[in-house]
Amino acid sequence: MNNTQRKSGESQRTTPSDTALRTLYLEALQLVERLHRRLLDVVKDEFDRNGRSDINAIQALLLFNIGNAELTAGELRSRGYYLGSNVSYNLKKLVELGFISHERSRTDRRSVRVSLTEKGTEVAELVAGLYERHVASIEHVGGIKAEEFQSMNKALQRLDRFWNDSIAYRM
Repeated sequence: MNNTQRKSGESQRTTPSDTALRTLYLEALQLVERLHRRLLDVVKDEFDRNGRSDINAIQALLLFNIGNAELTAGELRSRGYYLGSNVSYNLKKLVELGFISHERSRTDRRSVRVSLTEKGTEVAELVAGLYERHVASIEHVGGIKAEEFQSMNKALQRLDRFWNDSIAYRM
């Protein structure tokens, strides 16, 4: 049986459970994408309210995620701290704008370590303040309880692990 025949045979055996799972999976994917875009909108709005047009939302989140650490671009990617497609470009811009300082690693001269400047720390603190306001009102205004976040986070971690395995094992 070739792949076309196998795929055809598989689609004929789709159960109602498979159809429901497919629908829910695709809905979850759309929600993850929409939530990421919405988070960027929320951060942008916060910066607009504070009269800050010197940095975009992706760069602000990058600064928040660096925080007090000293990291390489590779570490930012591998730790999942970066929500964008071009970390090197944004790091370069943030250095140029004075939000990040960079220094060659003493042990590996090919590696550049980055950390926040005072200006970068101000941005990270602005994002942290936004998140703190959200934490203070999300249960009352948003109607989301801690238990629901626990369940959601557990499911998202499983999805992350599944996607990692899909890449690693070519599933």
